[in-house]
Amino acid sequence: MAVVVGYVPTAEGRAALGQAAEECRLRNTRLVVVNSYRGAGAGDAAKEDDELAAVRDRLEREGLEHEVRKLVPGLEPAEDLIAVAEEVSADMIVIGLRRRSPVGKLILGSNAQRILLDAPCPVLAVKAEGES
Repeated sequence: MAVVVGYVPTAEGRAALGQAAEECRLRNTRLVVVNSYRGAGAGDAAKEDDELAAVRDRLEREGLEHEVRKLVPGLEPAEDLIAVAEEVSADMIVIGLRRRSPVGKLILGSNAQRILLDAPCPVLAVKAEGES
């Protein structure tokens, strides 16, 4: 069993990671970090690797059993998260949500919506600090 978190190096991704780590401590389970960020170029790939190394370091310092997966482009982020959640028999998926315009609030982002509807387990959606 595990908690699976979708992570991208944004305020929302960091909020999701923090909440997922807390859920792991409460549940005494491991954390599987799924990064399916698709940068625009080679410089983005190096920056992404640095970000994931920082995530690994943070989780090691916190003493959490964890795994960080950098998924190759191909599937949509929602498909990546759902597939990993199924593979590890996840207790929960944690995702970050970003603030949207009034019209955007009526239509949830397609990845978030897909995860909420198709996940094999409960989904916890968190916002970055300071968002309402």
